[in-house]
Amino acid sequence: MTAPKIIDEANPTSLPAPRANGELIGHEKARGELLAAASSGRLHHAWLITGARGIGKATLAYRFARFLLATPDMGGLFGVPETLQIDPDDPVFQRVASGGHPDLLTVERKFDEKRGRMRNEIVIDDVRAVVRFLNLTASAGGWRIVVVDGAEDMNRNAANALLKVLEEPPPNTVMLLVSHAPGRLPATVRSRCRRLQLQPLAPGDVMGLLTRGHPDLIDDDAAQLVRLAEGSIGRALDLAAEGGIDLYRELIGLIDSLPELDTTAIHGLGDRLAKRGGEGAFRTFTGLMSWWLARAIRSGAVKTGAGHEDVVPGEGEVMARLLERRSLDQWLEVWEKITRLFADVDRVNLDRKQVVLTAFLTLQNATRA
Repeated sequence: MTAPKIIDEANPTSLPAPRANGELIGHEKARGELLAAASSGRLHHAWLITGARGIGKATLAYRFARFLLATPDMGGLFGVPETLQIDPDDPVFQRVASGGHPDLLTVERKFDEKRGRMRNEIVIDDVRAVVRFLNLTASAGGWRIVVVDGAEDMNRNAANALLKVLEEPPPNTVMLLVSHAPGRLPATVRSRCRRLQLQPLAPGDVMGLLTRGHPDLIDDDAAQLVRLAEGSIGRALDLAAEGGIDLYRELIGLIDSLPELDTTAIHGLGDRLAKRGGEGAFRTFTGLMSWWLARAIRSGAVKTGAGHEDVVPGEGEVMARLLERRSLDQWLEVWEKITRLFADVDRVNLDRKQVVLTAFLTLQNATRA
């Protein structure tokens, strides 16, 4: 049969949902560790799969879930499998992809009908569903599996409820907690899980997947997106979809003018990011600004002038000039202030244009002698 496509035909610039993704690039060591644990007959009941956003954590979790559901009698007549791969035509693959497998439950942030948007957190009712699910008998007599996608999104009550399950798991239960920010989880939850740390993808892997999703990208843009992505194909595709390279170049140009401000350009940028339908571009731009400032601080901390590779030509000089204006501690305060400002946009419904203006005014004040 033909290999499964990584690109969703309905949205050709994005990856399919992790539960339906039949292709996993990289992470051979992690795959081997999961396969060895499953083959040993002493599979740990809870795994914390960590790493940066968009590198395949959830895709790996669902791959392992499909494997366990499809091989309940591992080691029988045909011995121990050599791979976690399950044929996309297998009924287990299809049922997991559709969200209809009775022995798999996914916990993630849900849509808030009252507010008309996704919730900001996983709440206790979501975790109570786990307790009810695990009290049932597996339909195929094998494993019952729970995937918590975005475990760091659990609020305190939800995390405490999950902890009770982790402390006394029913037999034949596997919990797969996916998290890009495990430090936000209670230490008691982390301590009940076996940690599986995924590494960023190799630049060549990101480039290959990126150009498959965006075959019309020119070489320079693709190379710059790969450097911005830092090993995350999800980040690379999101940036490509929202014009991330053009926004990044614009950001560097505006920072280069400091302590002067091109008010006409900044107002124009704010208008574009604040208009209806500009939410994605706004998140992309603010994310790039926070990331660039953090990167500048890290570069200054190593004190070598070579703490990073330029994404666009000349940005190293821009960064060096900025760092000369204030101490690293002061720049850290600036980064924290701007990051909090961006985080408040959705929480308190701030005006997006005003947020952009305020961020640049904050930078201007920091660069004035």
